[in-house]
Amino acid sequence: MKYMLLVCGDDTADASGMAPVEPWVEELGAERGVRLHGHRLRPPADAVTVRVRDGEVLRTDGPFAETKEYVAGFDILDCADMEEAIEAAAQHPVAAIGAMEVRAFWDDEDARTEIRRLDAELTEAVRERDIDRAMACYAPDVEVFHPVSGLEQSGVGALRKATELRFSTLAGPVEREVLEFRLRVDESVAFSHALVRTRADGGRLDTTARVTTGYRAAGDRWQIVHQHTSVPLAADIPGTEEGRP
Repeated sequence: MKYMLLVCGDDTADASGMAPVEPWVEELGAERGVRLHGHRLRPPADAVTVRVRDGEVLRTDGPFAETKEYVAGFDILDCADMEEAIEAAAQHPVAAIGAMEVRAFWDDEDARTEIRRLDAELTEAVRERDIDRAMACYAPDVEVFHPVSGLEQSGVGALRKATELRFSTLAGPVEREVLEFRLRVDESVAFSHALVRTRADGGRLDTTARVTTGYRAAGDRWQIVHQHTSVPLAADIPGTEEGRP
């Protein structure tokens, strides 16, 4: 479950003896994989408070409230439960001179489930040779290394043309089977490493490729923003000669 740590500084506290934060970030991030990301914030004097009253936007320079304690930064943690998040917060150096507010995220549908559903949708679209349905899985600014041309396709329009070219060389349904799927999810981005077998054209095409995919959360859905497919050199893929030197 994800938790946000609001790192609250105190203007009246003596921070001269505070331990550096970097070891905490290294341990919880690189070593334990608990800290997903975080950042420092500019001081309250640089803040702008915005209100809307009767349709008028009211801007006030400075924080929402003048207090000795202020939010100095934040960290996003992925912990088993609140107790683990509290333990991580207690180890933060600022906890010794300020305060750490620990707040759980609202429980939304698991991102892993959504991304796996997206991959299943792509598999079904490919099987039906439904290009519109397949392209809906990708972001408009997607970057794809396409195995047919051997060239990078920038944008969903270029990907559509490459996919149309590929389908034009194949007869019948295109079977896409995911043999292996490993997924790493952050707050709004994710990456998967998959082993994908593609069969079509009465068995004339039968290849297994390593596919690395990057995803981005766009509003209430996930989309593919990067995809790199590595095909064995011995693979017999119709159309691979086109676009190669």
